[in-house]
Amino acid sequence: MSYQVIARKYRPQRFADVVGQEHVTQTLVNAIDAGRIAHAYIFCGPRGTGKTTIARIFAKCLNCTEGPKSDFPLDDPKAMEIAEGRSIDVLEIDGASNNGVEQVRELRETVKYAPASSKFKIYIIDEVHMLSTAAFNALLKTLEEPPEHVKFLFATTDPEKVLATILSRCQRFDLRRIPASLITKHLAFIAEQEKVKIDAEALHAIARGADGGLRDAESALDQLISFCGKKIVETDVLSMFGLTARSQVLGLALAILKGEAETALRELNELARHGKDLGRLLSDLLNHFRNLVIYQVSGGDLKLLEVSENEVVSLKEQAALAPTDAMTRVMEVLTDAEGRLRDAASKKIFLEVVLLRAIQARDAVSIDTLLTRLQQLRAEGAPSASAPVAAAPPAAAPVKTEPVRASAAPAPGAQAASEGDLTALWSGLIDSVGRASPFTKTYLIEAHPISMANGVLTIGFDPASADHIDLVNNPKTHTLLQTKLSELGHGGVQVKFIKAERPEGWSSTVPALAPAAAAAPAPVSAPSIRAASPSEPARELAASRFEEFKNDPLIQKALEIFRGQIVEVRA
Repeated sequence: MSYQVIARKYRPQRFADVVGQEHVTQTLVNAIDAGRIAHAYIFCGPRGTGKTTIARIFAKCLNCTEGPKSDFPLDDPKAMEIAEGRSIDVLEIDGASNNGVEQVRELRETVKYAPASSKFKIYIIDEVHMLSTAAFNALLKTLEEPPEHVKFLFATTDPEKVLATILSRCQRFDLRRIPASLITKHLAFIAEQEKVKIDAEALHAIARGADGGLRDAESALDQLISFCGKKIVETDVLSMFGLTARSQVLGLALAILKGEAETALRELNELARHGKDLGRLLSDLLNHFRNLVIYQVSGGDLKLLEVSENEVVSLKEQAALAPTDAMTRVMEVLTDAEGRLRDAASKKIFLEVVLLRAIQARDAVSIDTLLTRLQQLRAEGAPSASAPVAAAPPAAAPVKTEPVRASAAPAPGAQAASEGDLTALWSGLIDSVGRASPFTKTYLIEAHPISMANGVLTIGFDPASADHIDLVNNPKTHTLLQTKLSELGHGGVQVKFIKAERPEGWSSTVPALAPAAAAAPAPVSAPSIRAASPSEPARELAASRFEEFKNDPLIQKALEIFRGQIVEVRA
């Protein structure tokens, strides 16, 4: 007898032999037992998952001796005729080569004739999505109301291309990819029958490479037996199909999680040098990070994962190296790369960039964290360069805000500063604060001094800028202003911020912070006074202000968090 390939030799002959599609086979068994047999069925799913095989078994159940029966002996003559392709009542049609309207019209002519020796005339049309639109339309009426002795069984890998009018006339069954564990078990059974010794790692590698297709796995095993003889090890599988060893995938993932860029690039270079399939490597790496995320989210439930026993230890170790959001960011990088890899001119260089981006993504900070930190920085004012970003700001003493007219006089008996003294003091204070913290100055230039009496400097914000009060009313700003006031000869003076309307005639100027800013700055806010014009040219002043702003500790910390750079500064 001529040699028969493994995929045909071990093809399931009964529903009980089908691997991994119990949701389909059990439904069909129940339908047969209950006598609820429809006139048309369509089996959808990836290649090598059993679509045509299930259709043939279903045909055997319908036309076996004394059928329909959900089970039958393998030596049943009617079943053997169908299995060997000799039954004249079961016709298998290739939809790819018989996709014209003429072939369908011929089929419509033959369906009216009764079966020769069986109970049903059964048409199995493989790859039915390949039929032309005209052929589908010619089939519609026959498919909707066929003679009682006719059954249609369709199989397709692309149900989206089948007309909705055809799908609506069929009972649809979606076959799924077969789990690697079931493929491994089935291959081990075949190897035992064929007297072939194969280790568990090799079986798992074949199942991994088959990507849920049992026929692909059986064909790979057939090829390996021809290549290796009666003993197969993992290295044989990896070298033949260009797969990456699981240990190497785990090592590459570990380098990403530890941020070891050099190790990751060296490992990739070694794999590329040995001719490994880089597309498959990327897919395996993505699948491993998916397993890590599922492991973390499920609390270590291994039932949700398809992993070997050797991988479980690595999963536990690597899952502790990064939080779930970091793992998810790495997955996003790898997922994006998987869709773009096929268009890359150099897959190796492309993957090198992907690995570096994955390492950066692992260390990236989420936008929610950034916003929280920036809120803390804003509350703290201008921290020193050494101040920790995440430190909680001290509670600020509550300050009562009240509307005050700009012309309000100091309290009776108070030692009030004259208008000229207040003008000079405010101008000097703004300049002094600006040298220490340009960021704080950007808030104060929107304010105007109200009065300084009884050891308190009252600073007002116009209602339009009243929200700045919350930004400056914190211990650091208070300390900064008190320090600068002390340097200007006013030690022990407290600061109070209130909401106060800006008096008529008052104008304020925001000094230019970028070289491209307009010429001369306008005066700083103060009641019925104007700041003196700057003594230096506007462009030099702008450049000076830009340097002060750029070197502010708060700005430096924001740049560090966002990994950014200053392009332009505007008031």
